[in-house]
Amino acid sequence: MKCSKIVAVAMCGVLAFAVAGCRYDDVTEGAADETVAVNGSEDNATGNDVATEGADIANVTDDEGVPATGLPFDQIYKRCTDVDFTPVYFGFDASNLPGSELSKIEAVAKHLSEKTDRVVIVEGNCDERGSNEYNLSLGEQRASAIRDYLVQLGVAADRIQTKSYGEEKPAVTGGGEEAWSKNRRGEFAIFQK
Repeated sequence: MKCSKIVAVAMCGVLAFAVAGCRYDDVTEGAADETVAVNGSEDNATGNDVATEGADIANVTDDEGVPATGLPFDQIYKRCTDVDFTPVYFGFDASNLPGSELSKIEAVAKHLSEKTDRVVIVEGNCDERGSNEYNLSLGEQRASAIRDYLVQLGVAADRIQTKSYGEEKPAVTGGGEEAWSKNRRGEFAIFQK
Protein backbone atom coordinates (compact mmCIF):
# COMPACT_ATOMS: atom_id res chain seq x y z
CA MET A 1 0.00 0.00 0.00
CA LYS A 2 2.78 2.39 0.97
CA CYS A 3 4.56 1.67 -2.34
CA SER A 4 1.48 2.56 -4.42
CA LYS A 5 1.20 5.96 -2.65
CA ILE A 6 4.84 6.69 -3.48
CA VAL A 7 4.26 5.75 -7.13
CA ALA A 8 1.14 7.95 -7.25
CA VAL A 9 3.01 10.95 -5.79
CA ALA A 10 5.90 10.38 -8.21
CA MET A 11 3.51 10.20 -11.18
CA CYS A 12 1.86 13.47 -10.10
CA GLY A 13 5.29 15.09 -9.93
CA VAL A 14 6.23 13.86 -13.40
CA LEU A 15 2.89 15.04 -14.79
CA ALA A 16 3.28 18.49 -13.20
CA PHE A 17 6.82 18.79 -14.61
CA ALA A 18 5.63 17.76 -18.08
CA VAL A 19 2.82 20.32 -18.07
CA ALA A 20 5.15 23.09 -16.89
CA GLY A 21 7.68 22.10 -19.58
CA CYS A 22 5.11 22.68 -22.34
CA ARG A 23 5.21 26.45 -21.75
CA TYR A 24 8.66 26.68 -23.37
CA ASP A 25 7.17 27.10 -26.87
CA ASP A 26 5.22 30.19 -25.80
CA VAL A 27 8.40 31.87 -24.59
CA THR A 28 10.20 31.03 -27.83
CA GLU A 29 7.40 32.43 -29.97
CA GLY A 30 7.43 35.70 -28.04
CA ALA A 31 11.16 36.08 -28.51
CA ALA A 32 10.84 35.60 -32.26
CA ASP A 33 8.11 38.23 -32.44
CA GLU A 34 10.52 40.82 -31.06
CA THR A 35 13.18 40.28 -33.72
CA VAL A 36 11.14 39.64 -36.87
CA ALA A 37 8.38 41.84 -38.22
CA VAL A 38 5.33 39.82 -39.14
CA ASN A 39 3.27 42.80 -40.20
CA GLY A 40 1.11 42.78 -37.09
CA SER A 41 -0.58 39.50 -37.97
CA GLU A 42 -0.39 36.00 -36.56
CA ASP A 43 -1.26 34.52 -39.98
CA ASN A 44 2.42 34.12 -40.86
CA ALA A 45 2.66 31.28 -38.37
CA THR A 46 0.21 29.31 -40.51
CA GLY A 47 2.05 29.94 -43.76
CA ASN A 48 -0.37 32.55 -45.04
CA ASP A 49 1.14 35.44 -46.94
CA VAL A 50 0.22 38.64 -45.14
CA ALA A 51 2.95 41.01 -46.30
CA THR A 52 1.21 44.03 -47.73
CA GLU A 53 2.15 47.35 -49.22
CA GLY A 54 3.25 49.83 -46.59
CA ALA A 55 3.80 47.17 -43.93
CA ASP A 56 6.69 47.50 -41.48
CA ILE A 57 9.42 45.13 -42.60
CA ALA A 58 12.33 44.17 -40.37
CA ASN A 59 15.80 44.65 -41.78
CA VAL A 60 17.14 41.29 -40.67
CA THR A 61 20.55 40.67 -42.25
CA ASP A 62 23.94 39.26 -41.39
CA ASP A 63 27.17 41.30 -41.29
CA GLU A 64 27.41 41.37 -45.10
CA GLY A 65 23.83 42.56 -45.62
CA VAL A 66 22.57 39.11 -46.65
CA PRO A 67 19.17 38.10 -45.24
CA ALA A 68 19.38 36.08 -42.05
CA THR A 69 19.14 32.42 -42.92
CA GLY A 70 16.02 30.49 -42.11
CA LEU A 71 13.65 33.44 -42.24
CA PRO A 72 10.97 33.48 -44.93
CA PHE A 73 11.22 36.33 -47.41
CA ASP A 74 7.64 37.31 -46.60
CA GLN A 75 8.75 38.17 -43.07
CA ILE A 76 11.79 40.28 -43.92
CA TYR A 77 10.99 41.94 -47.26
CA LYS A 78 8.19 44.04 -48.70
CA ARG A 79 5.82 42.36 -51.17
CA CYS A 80 6.03 43.91 -54.64
CA THR A 81 2.71 44.97 -56.08
CA ASP A 82 4.02 46.39 -59.36
CA VAL A 83 4.44 42.99 -61.02
CA ASP A 84 2.22 39.92 -61.36
CA PHE A 85 3.38 36.77 -63.14
CA THR A 86 1.21 34.12 -64.74
CA PRO A 87 1.04 30.83 -62.81
CA VAL A 88 2.80 27.73 -64.12
CA TYR A 89 0.30 24.89 -64.58
CA PHE A 90 1.02 21.19 -64.07
CA GLY A 91 -0.56 17.95 -65.22
CA PHE A 92 -2.46 15.65 -62.88
CA ASP A 93 -0.24 14.05 -60.23
CA ALA A 94 2.86 15.57 -61.90
CA SER A 95 5.69 17.86 -60.91
CA ASN A 96 7.61 17.88 -64.18
CA LEU A 97 7.62 21.20 -66.01
CA PRO A 98 5.54 21.18 -69.20
CA GLY A 99 7.45 22.71 -72.12
CA SER A 100 4.56 25.08 -72.81
CA GLU A 101 5.01 26.61 -69.33
CA LEU A 102 8.76 27.33 -69.44
CA SER A 103 8.38 30.83 -70.90
CA LYS A 104 6.46 31.88 -67.78
CA ILE A 105 9.42 30.91 -65.59
CA GLU A 106 11.83 32.58 -68.02
CA ALA A 107 9.87 35.84 -67.61
CA VAL A 108 10.38 35.66 -63.83
CA ALA A 109 14.11 34.94 -64.28
CA LYS A 110 14.43 37.94 -66.60
CA HIS A 111 12.66 40.17 -64.09
CA LEU A 112 14.91 39.00 -61.25
CA SER A 113 18.04 39.54 -63.35
CA GLU A 114 16.94 43.13 -64.06
CA LYS A 115 15.84 43.82 -60.47
CA THR A 116 18.71 42.49 -58.36
CA ASP A 117 17.14 43.78 -55.13
CA ARG A 118 14.20 41.39 -55.53
CA VAL A 119 13.64 37.81 -54.42
CA VAL A 120 10.88 35.27 -55.05
CA ILE A 121 8.85 32.71 -53.16
CA VAL A 122 7.66 29.95 -55.47
CA GLU A 123 4.35 28.62 -54.15
CA GLY A 124 3.32 25.07 -55.06
CA ASN A 125 -0.39 24.24 -55.18
CA CYS A 126 -2.53 21.18 -55.90
CA ASP A 127 -6.12 20.32 -56.63
CA GLU A 128 -8.30 18.84 -53.90
CA ARG A 129 -7.73 15.19 -54.80
CA GLY A 130 -5.32 13.22 -52.62
CA SER A 131 -4.55 13.40 -48.92
CA ASN A 132 -3.34 16.60 -47.28
CA GLU A 133 0.11 15.09 -46.72
CA TYR A 134 0.40 13.93 -50.32
CA ASN A 135 -0.70 17.29 -51.70
CA LEU A 136 1.73 19.19 -49.48
CA SER A 137 4.53 16.98 -50.76
CA LEU A 138 3.44 17.33 -54.40
CA GLY A 139 3.13 21.11 -53.99
CA GLU A 140 6.70 21.23 -52.68
CA GLN A 141 7.90 19.12 -55.62
CA ARG A 142 6.23 21.52 -58.04
CA ALA A 143 7.74 24.57 -56.36
CA SER A 144 11.17 22.88 -56.32
CA ALA A 145 10.95 22.07 -60.04
CA ILE A 146 10.30 25.74 -60.80
CA ARG A 147 13.09 26.77 -58.42
CA ASP A 148 15.55 24.41 -60.11
CA TYR A 149 14.72 25.89 -63.53
CA LEU A 150 15.16 29.43 -62.21
CA VAL A 151 18.61 28.44 -60.92
CA GLN A 152 19.42 26.91 -64.33
CA LEU A 153 18.49 30.25 -65.87
CA GLY A 154 21.04 32.03 -63.66
CA VAL A 155 18.99 33.21 -60.67
CA ALA A 156 21.03 32.81 -57.48
CA ALA A 157 19.60 30.04 -55.29
CA ASP A 158 19.63 32.28 -52.20
CA ARG A 159 17.11 34.58 -53.92
CA ILE A 160 14.51 31.82 -54.23
CA GLN A 161 12.43 30.17 -51.54
CA THR A 162 9.71 27.58 -51.95
CA LYS A 163 6.47 27.05 -50.09
CA SER A 164 3.79 24.42 -50.51
CA TYR A 165 0.14 25.13 -49.87
CA GLY A 166 -1.01 21.72 -51.07
CA GLU A 167 -4.76 21.98 -51.67
CA GLU A 168 -5.29 24.76 -49.10
CA LYS A 169 -5.15 27.76 -51.46
CA PRO A 170 -7.30 26.95 -54.50
CA ALA A 171 -7.43 29.44 -57.35
CA VAL A 172 -10.86 28.14 -58.34
CA THR A 173 -13.46 26.43 -56.16
CA GLY A 174 -15.51 23.50 -57.33
CA GLY A 175 -14.88 20.08 -58.75
CA GLY A 176 -14.18 18.72 -62.18
CA GLU A 177 -11.19 18.96 -64.47
CA GLU A 178 -11.84 22.59 -65.41
CA ALA A 179 -11.38 23.73 -61.79
CA TRP A 180 -8.74 21.15 -60.89
CA SER A 181 -6.49 22.13 -63.82
CA LYS A 182 -6.36 25.74 -62.57
CA ASN A 183 -5.47 24.64 -59.04
CA ARG A 184 -2.47 22.48 -60.10
CA ARG A 185 -0.04 25.37 -60.28
CA GLY A 186 3.06 27.15 -59.15
CA GLU A 187 2.80 30.86 -58.37
CA PHE A 188 5.37 33.60 -57.87
CA ALA A 189 5.40 36.04 -54.96
CA ILE A 190 8.01 38.74 -55.57
CA PHE A 191 9.54 40.64 -52.64
CA GLN A 192 11.94 43.57 -52.49
CA LYS A 193 14.81 44.17 -50.09
